[in-house]
Amino acid sequence: MIYDCAIIGGGPAGLNAALVLGRARRNVALFDHNRPRNAVTHASHGFLTRDGVTPAEFRRVAYEEVLKYPSVEHHPVEVTDIRKLNAGFLISTHEGEQIQARKLLFASGLQETLPDIPGVRNLYGKSLFYCPYCDGWELRDKSLFVLFDHPRVFHLAKLLYNWSRDLIVCTNGPGILTNEQKQILASRDIVVSEQSVSAFHGSDGKLRLVEFTDGSRIERTGGFIAPKWVPRAGFQQELGYAVNDLGGILTDEMGKSTVPGLFAAGEVTTGFPSQLIVAAAAGSIAAASINLELTEEAFNS
Repeated sequence: MIYDCAIIGGGPAGLNAALVLGRARRNVALFDHNRPRNAVTHASHGFLTRDGVTPAEFRRVAYEEVLKYPSVEHHPVEVTDIRKLNAGFLISTHEGEQIQARKLLFASGLQETLPDIPGVRNLYGKSLFYCPYCDGWELRDKSLFVLFDHPRVFHLAKLLYNWSRDLIVCTNGPGILTNEQKQILASRDIVVSEQSVSAFHGSDGKLRLVEFTDGSRIERTGGFIAPKWVPRAGFQQELGYAVNDLGGILTDEMGKSTVPGLFAAGEVTTGFPSQLIVAAAAGSIAAASINLELTEEAFNS
């Protein structure tokens, strides 16, 4: 059997693409070995009708809906190799399975690496987050700490001011913010620290103290940090697709990559995190594009 499409990744982009293609009566192999980036998240927000849903519940409901369509198959295995064929792709898995598909959709998301600071892992997803739109409401009016060693910390600080006026911004070293930017933040009583953080302290997932390398400590009840993200696609050498500046798979507005028959959707294209609803929409668009391409090929054969 040759599948119409193989989807790599069972996050919101891949699942929504599988739903659209299943409803279009396309034979789909959905590869998902259940390693979501947001596994530590207690609740996801900003998705209409699903605000506050846990990642586990989102996956449960999504698979219940997707697998109602008999042409969609769930393969809970890791893909280890992909080869481009004259008319499609050959996908190999860790268990030795091989399947062939006319089209391929990468929706494999991002690999997330947290800052190497003691205490981060116990607090991340509970009182330390990265996205104000996802978790700012839960931290509203609390004493917040922002750790980001990139010039974008200025934008993040201004954004977080909508949720809390009690902000301490740490750049983990000098030279990140200009004097003018520091003055703008100071005019709103936003404290800027250029010290390096040595540890986060807390219990039961709740941040209590931030410790600096000089031994000083400050009390905080929540905050935002910036992990490092790398797209999980991992088959550029084999397939030869182009990437953007952040390493994401380069696509057009319909999810088409630079390789014929290869599509991508969600965070694997942007190289940075997005909300569930944004990734799901990208998966829907890519699926419609795949279905259109398959339709045109069938009528032109």
